[in-house]
Amino acid sequence: MTAHTVEYIRYRIPEQQSAEFLSAYTRAAERLAAAPQCVDYELARCEEDFEHFILRITWTSTEDHLEGFRKSELFAEFFAEIKAFVGNIEEMRHYKPTTVRGTGASVPTLYAWAGGAEAFARLTEVFYGKVLKDDVLAPVFAGLAPEHAEHVALWLGEVFGGPPAYSETQGGHGHMVAKHLGRNITETQRRRWVNLLQDAADEAGLPTDAEFRSAFLAYAEWGTRLAVYFSGPDATPPAEQPVPKWSWGAAPPYQP
Repeated sequence: MTAHTVEYIRYRIPEQQSAEFLSAYTRAAERLAAAPQCVDYELARCEEDFEHFILRITWTSTEDHLEGFRKSELFAEFFAEIKAFVGNIEEMRHYKPTTVRGTGASVPTLYAWAGGAEAFARLTEVFYGKVLKDDVLAPVFAGLAPEHAEHVALWLGEVFGGPPAYSETQGGHGHMVAKHLGRNITETQRRRWVNLLQDAADEAGLPTDAEFRSAFLAYAEWGTRLAVYFSGPDATPPAEQPVPKWSWGAAPPYQP
């Protein structure tokens, strides 16, 4: 679980001061944006009662906030902008995230957007058909188990937001990493793997919109670069970890 801490500052600002308050925080936010201890921030206004505001700041840690940012010149500049409203603070506390978290269904998972289990089964069938005929990759997959493509389909489905079928039948991230130990995968092989996966995605009919494909390719790059590292002679196997969960990243699904 992340070590980040979330600070909430609740304000009650009289209506006639709200424009001045928002202007002050617009200027102060420049210091938050420049602070290496700040992960992100957001100032929200209550819809039912316009006098209530909540500032949410995610810090790299509580100590980084109190000992780092608070003792920096950036804080002095930040405080100078908003000090007139300190008396309007009703709460100012740090919170740690719990394990109770998730996402709703308003934004589809990459798994659902791709077409679910059938789409990933088609993808891996096409992909490994290409791999076994490829001069660069065929040696890596010599003696491929008949169920390998099916297992990779389960893996990709879970990574992209589908059911935890891989975790329940095969294991977590450590299980997948173990399959690469000692294989000495080269950069040329890694790059061919990524390129063939993209070709297979086209042939298997996966979505071609820019948002999906950018997230799809981002995972392929991330995963194959880890595979190269863990296949090397000096790699240290990681501790047991859950299957990574990939999301849309910078570009959510396009809505016309």
